[in-house]
Amino acid sequence: MTNDQRSRVIGYLCALGAGSVWGTTGPLSTKLYAEGAAITGIGFWRLMLGTGGLALWAVLFQRDVFKVDRKGLLLMGGLGGAMVALFEVAYQFGIAGAGVAGAAALLYTAPVMVALVAKPLLGERLTPLRFALAVVVMIGAAMTVTGKSGTVTQSAIALPSLVVGIVGGLLAAVSYATTTVLARWTVPRYGSYRMLFWEALGGVVILAVVLPLAGHAPAPPPTSAAWLYVLALAAGGVVLANFLFFAGVRRIEATLTAVAATIEPVCGALLAFLLLSQGLTLLGWVGLLMVVGGVAAGYLREGRDSVVAVQPEP
Repeated sequence: MTNDQRSRVIGYLCALGAGSVWGTTGPLSTKLYAEGAAITGIGFWRLMLGTGGLALWAVLFQRDVFKVDRKGLLLMGGLGGAMVALFEVAYQFGIAGAGVAGAAALLYTAPVMVALVAKPLLGERLTPLRFALAVVVMIGAAMTVTGKSGTVTQSAIALPSLVVGIVGGLLAAVSYATTTVLARWTVPRYGSYRMLFWEALGGVVILAVVLPLAGHAPAPPPTSAAWLYVLALAAGGVVLANFLFFAGVRRIEATLTAVAATIEPVCGALLAFLLLSQGLTLLGWVGLLMVVGGVAAGYLREGRDSVVAVQPEP
């Protein structure tokens, strides 16, 4: 195996790791809801704690993270922060309107969005195999999250609420896809740590301004157990998963990174089954196999190529 091929395999594994860590978000959020935490405040507080941890590490060991030019500040703190804030708010509306399963299914239209925009924006190849892989994984993810036993059917949800949920889920997918493409350009130039810090800080600032104006000031978690769950969400979903994700983006194309990270609903479904006794129907298990098969196919196919060499990080 050549160095380029080895780098691509590492990138794919990093993206899989990011998706696996993100898969813990659902069970942890469910625990938070049970503790009485406000839905609109969860994203703000986990971003706040994650950003605080990143800032402390930067002060102690990597102060150059705070040095950024105007273009980087606008891209990472402005556009990246706006996408983080949009995701946190839109996804909660998606969950409230279309249900957890419906919102998650809408979110995983993101790999197809990335596949479509990566060609004109990044110059990445849009091969028939790559597009088909994104579509298969997207469909499998949708089947996985909608195939939970005992879930509410979409017909039982009021139409206006369902429309709001669909819009929220699609906006969350747009924010995720935009962040993927943005990271492909910014990480090689500014580094994953700088990208993550300024993106998270921008999201915190935007949410701190927008949420009170919208009448949803972020209330702190009500119990000590809730604080522990928020801390776990910050350490995993904000810090660790994003570091792995950006490490993947630096080594493989944005399309393949987004596809590999779609392992998230599989891990979420397995954890929900093991920890929360939320099983899957036959449709859900078929979808799970489609996701795993699509990710494995991407590894087998792309691992043999060396189309994109690893991009050095500052």
